[in-house]
Amino acid sequence: MTHGMLTTIGFDADDTLWQNERFFRLTQDRFAALLADYAAPEHLNERLLAAERRNIGRYGYGIKGFTLSMIETAIEVTEDRVPAGIIRELISAGQDMLAHPIELLPHAQAAVEAVARTHRVVLITKGDLLDQERKLAQSGLGDLFDAVEIVSEKTPAVYEAIFVRHGDGAAQAMMVGNSMRSDVVPAIEAGGWGVHVPHDLIWDIEHAEAPDHAPRYRSIADLAALPALIAGLEAG
Repeated sequence: MTHGMLTTIGFDADDTLWQNERFFRLTQDRFAALLADYAAPEHLNERLLAAERRNIGRYGYGIKGFTLSMIETAIEVTEDRVPAGIIRELISAGQDMLAHPIELLPHAQAAVEAVARTHRVVLITKGDLLDQERKLAQSGLGDLFDAVEIVSEKTPAVYEAIFVRHGDGAAQAMMVGNSMRSDVVPAIEAGGWGVHVPHDLIWDIEHAEAPDHAPRYRSIADLAALPALIAGLEAG
């Protein structure tokens, strides 16, 4: 069933519906500890972030690309002398991340259930296909979504295509997520609504300025406020 001017609601996954960045930070701390004899943590973090930026085009988003970037950085900062044991530890760290249980964020399930009763709901996420499918299956939310889109990048054109495929176009759609860069700004540029749900941790690559003057931009404290926001927009 759909009503009002909004027919399709898109939800981001990582750090919108469940924890994600926290596990990357913990693994990054482990990475810094393993390489403490070779470089200071701040320098390692800078080099790792630079490697991640370089490698997005090669590996895409997700844990596997992050693990390869850690290994590449370890080789660089040790000038090709990184012990095999450290490489083994970094591979193990990546495998641990891929096996970590899903932790839903507060209000995630209730918000998706409420919105799914009145609108088409679509999960729109970046990352590794197998890992995102695993997380969705473990989350218990899979049956609530009318469609799932795992994409290599979130651009206005991608949102336009998704909201045509699973709805009535971007003008009657909303994207909800924690990333200004990936969830909010491109959805608004596509002609839809962009709703920011802040998370206390944000990957540096996902930073972007809030589109404060965009008429279709909204920010809510947490997902508990989403059903009322949608109802208010449709009533207004």
